[in-house]
Amino acid sequence: MQQTRPRHVLDGYRVLDFTQVLAGPAATRLLVEMGAEVIKVELPPTGDFSRNFPFLKDGRSAYYVQQNRGKKSLCVDVKRPEGLALVQELIPKVDVLVENFAPGAISRMGLSYDAVRRIHPRIVMCSISAFGQTGPLSAEPGYDYIAQAYAAVTHMIGDPDGAPSIPMLGLGDVATGAHAVAAIVAALLHRERTGEGQYLDVSILDAYFHCHELNVQIYSNSKGAVKPKRSGTQHPQICPTGVYRAPGGYLIIMAFLDHQWRALCELMGCPELVQDPRFATSAARLERRDEVVARIETWLASMPSIEAAMESLRKMRIPNAPVLSIEQAVNHPHHRARGTVRTIQDRFLGEFEVPGFPLRFSAYPDRLPLDAPVLGENNAEILSAHLGYDAGRIAALESSGVLARGER
Repeated sequence: MQQTRPRHVLDGYRVLDFTQVLAGPAATRLLVEMGAEVIKVELPPTGDFSRNFPFLKDGRSAYYVQQNRGKKSLCVDVKRPEGLALVQELIPKVDVLVENFAPGAISRMGLSYDAVRRIHPRIVMCSISAFGQTGPLSAEPGYDYIAQAYAAVTHMIGDPDGAPSIPMLGLGDVATGAHAVAAIVAALLHRERTGEGQYLDVSILDAYFHCHELNVQIYSNSKGAVKPKRSGTQHPQICPTGVYRAPGGYLIIMAFLDHQWRALCELMGCPELVQDPRFATSAARLERRDEVVARIETWLASMPSIEAAMESLRKMRIPNAPVLSIEQAVNHPHHRARGTVRTIQDRFLGEFEVPGFPLRFSAYPDRLPLDAPVLGENNAEILSAHLGYDAGRIAALESSGVLARGER
């Protein structure tokens, strides 16, 4: 008998998803995009509170849709014995349980890893939190920006003479979700090899700290003599690398390697700088960074447009990019061609654009058609398909308030 081709790499795996807002839902969003069946457990009466995040139209949240497309919503009150029993019945039917409550909350629900693995020894359970499940900060409340500050990431963003800045996107949350997916898939591979499940502890703080490619090792190897700090528009270690004012906008230019600097000097009409010991190396240029910036921006100001400057740099193979606005990035042809920006269809919101699935699989080139659930939309489907509940039993659970449903 010929096997049916799986729809994606994780087809056949089932995930019980106790996550909300971003870090956890980002992880399970990637899993569902790879073909896993994700059962999102939402708590009544309102479910995941990101259902109220903007953009809102007639009570439907585009934020929620973006993070939860393809998932199935089970809205159940796990604080009631009947609700907890229902979830405990589901546990043997899944491969993975993901949660991002504050440390200890899932245990108070009666769903600690010890409790879960007694029901299903092969399960992979992943807890996502701001600071991790252990350590002095573990009990503190936290979000992306809070962990970012503790990771010394906020300290490195902004003008050196001003206050630190925060990025206006969910860098830590989404990166943590991606780290969690890597851990989950590795744990599933371990289970395939050994038959054993395991517990995963993934934190936003750890994911953020993991991004320090220069700062920590420079501080440590210099025995504290070098204390990395924010550097505004210019890179503190290599030159020229930074943001430069151009006609009608800003360019990022990176020309710190010898052949790139040589090409840039030729382009700017000052080839003599290549042999000048004051500018011959990146380290020397750092000592005169303000002068380097001034020379580059003077050349850029002489160009008829930012596009002309980019074309000149491109011909010399000097890495550069315009600092795009959201509007420009959404409409950029490269993003459109690769699906980096993806147009989706929602039954309530209609068509709109979201970031596309960032992973590419040659064996699964097509994107899955996914829809975000209404609160509790899949109660009956999940309980009948996986637990064998009949319509009467499901109706009784709904009428007693153990199960709930919403309109959006």
